[in-house]
Amino acid sequence: MSDGPIVVMKRYELKYILTRQQTEFFKEALQGHMALDQYGRTSIASLYYDTPDYRLIRTSVEKPPFKEKIRLRSYGLATKDSPVFLELKRKAYGIVYKRRVQSTIPLVEKFFAGSGDVCAPGQINREITYFRDYYSVLVPACLIIYDREAYFESGGDLRVTLDFNPRYRSERLDLTVSMDGVSLLPEGSAILEIKVQQAEPLWLTSILDRGKIRKTSFSKYGEAYRQQLARVR
Repeated sequence: MSDGPIVVMKRYELKYILTRQQTEFFKEALQGHMALDQYGRTSIASLYYDTPDYRLIRTSVEKPPFKEKIRLRSYGLATKDSPVFLELKRKAYGIVYKRRVQSTIPLVEKFFAGSGDVCAPGQINREITYFRDYYSVLVPACLIIYDREAYFESGGDLRVTLDFNPRYRSERLDLTVSMDGVSLLPEGSAILEIKVQQAEPLWLTSILDRGKIRKTSFSKYGEAYRQQLARVR
């Protein structure tokens, strides 16, 4: 979670799909290296905005060297007054750049309707507003939900997350409604994400090797889009 209204991030994000057994092994091997953050397991919902013809996700699944997405995130079920976080996420040649601002649902809805700002004037506000204006019309397209455990390294920039029960909805696209959805992965699977500004430490590389945990390319929104296409065909 964020302690302030604005966060800027630049890092590598490496993804892995784990079986139940690999998850148990990884969590046990992680002890002594990293600790679970203060929030424990947290339910997260991310509402992705896209053009009416799904231009953003159609481009993303083609795996170009540069791609971008915008989403509205809540921790737990949101209300109209609770803090939510609008995130502009870009990936260029393997490096992820994220711009993140704290807001509320009414302000964000007004913003995507074409008026108002989501944060105080400044560089991040200009970037997000330019993104909205460039794509002209952005509407709620997909809701991604999962239960996350986040681990931190004391004094370092390494961050590790485990996402359980990833699911999606293409209807009832509202952060205030519920946390249910259609499963994205087989039961018992989890998504491991390693987020680091430099290279992985050797001890972490060793854990991945011993657990036969192999890096993959996976997008929750991309997988939801693929499954939705398969259902309507």
